[in-house]
Amino acid sequence: MITTNEVAKVYDTVLSIPGMSEPVRIDLKISRKNVLLLSHVIMRGLNSKDEDLSPLGSVAEECLTELKNVSEECLQKAGLVELNQKLIALSEACR
Repeated sequence: MITTNEVAKVYDTVLSIPGMSEPVRIDLKISRKNVLLLSHVIMRGLNSKDEDLSPLGSVAEECLTELKNVSEECLQKAGLVELNQKLIALSEACR
């Protein structure tokens, strides 16, 4: 069975392949519903406290910040920033 440390090494190796830092243009058309869900999934993964289950524990902080910015940009382009903030506040109030 593969260990978490080995998975982290594989991710680190893949992310360090030449050309992986080069920007790519993605023309993506998805529904607002999916933008909202994608943003939620990204933020949930970034906020995960259990680093044993997440390969993101070994990723550079700048990569995580860039991923968060992608999420925020998608929400902004879909006009869902305010709705997302209200949904986050509502879910936090339920905790």
